[in-house]
Amino acid sequence: MKMRFRIISSIAIAAVSTLLLASCGADPDSPGLEYMPDMYRSAAIEPYVDYGEIQGKQNEDLKMLLSAKVPPFGTVPYYGTDSAAVSLMLPYARLANNSFRSTHGMFDAELSSQGVDTYVLAAADVNPMELTEENMKDVFDAGKSIFNSKCAHCHGEKGDGNGPMVESGAYVGVPDYANLTNLSDGQMFYSIYYGKGMMGAHGSIINKKEIWTVVHYIRKFQDPNYGPGSVQMAAPVEGDDAPADDEANNPE
Repeated sequence: MKMRFRIISSIAIAAVSTLLLASCGADPDSPGLEYMPDMYRSAAIEPYVDYGEIQGKQNEDLKMLLSAKVPPFGTVPYYGTDSAAVSLMLPYARLANNSFRSTHGMFDAELSSQGVDTYVLAAADVNPMELTEENMKDVFDAGKSIFNSKCAHCHGEKGDGNGPMVESGAYVGVPDYANLTNLSDGQMFYSIYYGKGMMGAHGSIINKKEIWTVVHYIRKFQDPNYGPGSVQMAAPVEGDDAPADDEANNPE
């Protein structure tokens, strides 16, 4: 009996030792031998991974499938814990007018059901990005970079409406920003975000912070001395019955 116990014990010890040794490896990134790894290490679907080629192995059935998916409606990325920064980056509270369904092809978007032009209401919105002596250079540099890459092809690097697309004859009627001094910051934001006239929506291309940054930069075309202390362009709106959640665009 004792002999049998010793044999069983020896076999058990040998088996455990073998498993322990097998679970070790020279690769520092290797988890070693795992027991039922799928139970606690589930496969994550990454948005920009080519699943047609994984670890050098080709899978022709997956090569032409789209891996990047549109986030669920209402999804908001994590922007930290600073309330002003988070409020600035939340989805734009003003919805586009119902007319944008036909003018800009926004068939699937949530549009305003108000009986008032939301572009008019946007006139009351003030740029929430405050210009200071400390951040002025960074804001204008960032605004110039965004403007030159996303706007200058039509509006021109000087904002005079003579960009390459206009000079080629592809578009006409692009305004000179120097003549739009009566346009409020909020309406300029609205136009960039949703589009206006022949200009398409840019809300899916640049985020709210970037749009407000561009608005600051555009003001430099209208006033070379624009900077800290300049009056923020907002216009009073008579009978402004905008919903309370529009206040999210102007965090204190």
